[in-house]
Amino acid sequence: MALSRDKAMKLSTVSRCVELRANAIAMLPVYLMEENTKKRLTDHPLGQLLWGPPNEVMSRFDYERLMQCNLDLCGNAYAWIDRDSRTGRPVELIPLMPDSVTPYVDQTGSLWYIYTDPRTGEMTRLAPADVLHYKAYSTDGISGISILRRASLAISTGLSAQQYQADFYANGGQPSGVLLTETDIGGTIELTNAEGQKELITKTERLRREWEKIHSGPGKNFRIAVLPKGVTYTQTAMKNSEAQFVESEEYRVADVARFFGVPLYLLNAGKQAYSSNEQNSIDFVKHTMLPIIVQREQEDTWKLLLPRERANGLRIKREPKQLLRGDTAAQIALYKGMREIGVYSVDDIRALEDLEKVHGGDSRSARLDSVPLEDWRELSRLRALQGQKETGKE
Repeated sequence: MALSRDKAMKLSTVSRCVELRANAIAMLPVYLMEENTKKRLTDHPLGQLLWGPPNEVMSRFDYERLMQCNLDLCGNAYAWIDRDSRTGRPVELIPLMPDSVTPYVDQTGSLWYIYTDPRTGEMTRLAPADVLHYKAYSTDGISGISILRRASLAISTGLSAQQYQADFYANGGQPSGVLLTETDIGGTIELTNAEGQKELITKTERLRREWEKIHSGPGKNFRIAVLPKGVTYTQTAMKNSEAQFVESEEYRVADVARFFGVPLYLLNAGKQAYSSNEQNSIDFVKHTMLPIIVQREQEDTWKLLLPRERANGLRIKREPKQLLRGDTAAQIALYKGMREIGVYSVDDIRALEDLEKVHGGDSRSARLDSVPLEDWRELSRLRALQGQKETGKE
């Protein structure tokens, strides 16, 4: 079932899901890390492209958000890598409209990308090494299948229900009715339509048209009906299913949300409970966003770094911790625990809070009550001696 992107985005659930996922990706910090030492590099030549504007007209946030929107709505997101002819390093990332790019495999089994300029129609063949390609769920590993295509039935049902609701209220929330006549009004009559053409219709059809012309549509709700002699109006009863279409909205929202992997509370739907919402937020990051993040990290590492840099263990990473931040009390407990077991230093914690380093903040410490068993006896003896010195009983 074909479903255009613009039409799908008119459904509030789809629009919100796309926006949430795109913003989540766009707000993540990008950094370079040595895989072996876990050291972050801040002075790499690629840093300006990763942390600053990827091209002349877009900020990093806008670029990342556009790429994710293309991925969700089209199933594929492409960016052309403009390289320095001398060093081979990327200097710009130019997003390409997914409708203008066609991946194909030639007779030798090599993958290529054909880009068609939407203005001139000129076609250009691009090598895979020069195209960043993020793809959604795929059955062949070459082209992604968009969520809109997979969820077309659920989205079309939601759009139909939305249109039904609009039509219902446009008619004042009034159900349809039946016009009854005491006499036979059979036969035909010739009329001139809006285009000035002659049209032969039944007298019954003429009565129906005249009624709808006067009493149906926006601005004509609740008008007083004046009926010809022998004609009566009978309102048909509304079915329970029609009266409860607002209640079924929750089920339609949940159906679309499942395809996008977005928890209902982020769509202002479902039950709202702080504890469960916090867990749902963690699940959203782990099971929905993290696979997207890993795919981007691998694609960026393979195509933006030079071969010798990849061989030396250099990787392009994204920091998902910003999406996992809980309330203040939970953050304090996390930092305290990581500090006490020696995982974080004071400077590590301050960096996570976007604070500058302090003197002595790079040192690490650990609690003495959690030590290797083979060292426990000696450390216990030394602590006892220290206590005796302090009390003067040595």
